[in-house]
Amino acid sequence: MGPLEGIQIIEMAGIGPGPFAGMLLADMGADVIRIDRMSGEMSMGGIPQDICSRGRRSISVNIKQPEGVDIVMKLIKKADALFEGFRPGVMEKLGLGPDDCLKHNPALVYGRITGWGQDGPLSPYAGHDINYISITGVLDAIGRKDSGPVPPLNLIGDYGGGAMYLVTGMLAALLEAKNSGKGQVVDAAICDGVISLNSATHTFKLMGMWNNPRQGNLLDGGSHFYDTYQCADGKWISIGSVEPQFFALLAEKLGVDLGDADLNTRLDSSKWPALKEKVSEAIKTRTQDEWCEILEGTDACFAPVLTMEEAPGHFHNVARSSFIERDGVVQSAPAPRFSRTPGEVTRSPVAPGADTDQLLAEIGMNDEEIAALKKNETVK
Repeated sequence: MGPLEGIQIIEMAGIGPGPFAGMLLADMGADVIRIDRMSGEMSMGGIPQDICSRGRRSISVNIKQPEGVDIVMKLIKKADALFEGFRPGVMEKLGLGPDDCLKHNPALVYGRITGWGQDGPLSPYAGHDINYISITGVLDAIGRKDSGPVPPLNLIGDYGGGAMYLVTGMLAALLEAKNSGKGQVVDAAICDGVISLNSATHTFKLMGMWNNPRQGNLLDGGSHFYDTYQCADGKWISIGSVEPQFFALLAEKLGVDLGDADLNTRLDSSKWPALKEKVSEAIKTRTQDEWCEILEGTDACFAPVLTMEEAPGHFHNVARSSFIERDGVVQSAPAPRFSRTPGEVTRSPVAPGADTDQLLAEIGMNDEEIAALKKNETVK
């Protein structure tokens, strides 16, 4: 059942990084209970294609009613952790803020994920991934020099700097709580996480290795040995031959004189445009499949650039079962992998409120009490 078996986590239904964090925790074995809104807002309605909602139980509660807040608090009293992604202050207004919850459950880990953070001048205002990564310096560094910054989907902000840091922080706090018996608040701001993710690039800058404009540096598509190239059939491949021995092998496989393989020599960015043209012209002479025959399975640091439809069929992904199929939906397998307590997808996405009766019974309510709550539209 995964390394988090026996851990119960309350998820306040939201969008973006919250559901993804819940998926990761559920895949690792946690009993994740999603508190859904009565309207079903913030939910896909339990459709199998809503991959990020897999693995949960759901209860629909009207948290604008005192009785609804009381139900959520009873669930919180039994839980190890909770996480929410509302604007700062919303949970406090509902009577479900950290002080309220920790008063009833002193060992609770209370995770909070926002774009701007719980405080700061921008914290009260709306935003999305693209805005959060803009103030970190990261978005400006991504893209081609003649096209402006390119949004990297919402992987860097919502999921990398947001959900991953929320999960990491909550797991660390859960470990600490086991020793201290005390819970705490985990403030996972997307902008903070992205700044942290960018630490290596800042190191390059401090070392004088990242001082050129966009697409003029070592790892941003500026160099001839770290970029994507179009093939004869219009498809693309990626090259990442940074180290000298890998670069030498690439030059040999391409059949092109690319000069000294020593990295220090290759860091002369004034030579990159001419060398990139050489590599580009060589790549254009063959199709993607032909380059796969020549370069795949070598140390040239090569891979074909696949579409999302093609990726599940790649032989490496197939061999590792990196994609799985459930209810006819191809989706990611649980990651990372554990040797003794492997994670698994235990539940398909459920509709809001699918487990309301069961969860109310678990906090001690009988059939008559549950019926009364439904009649009063406190639960659904």
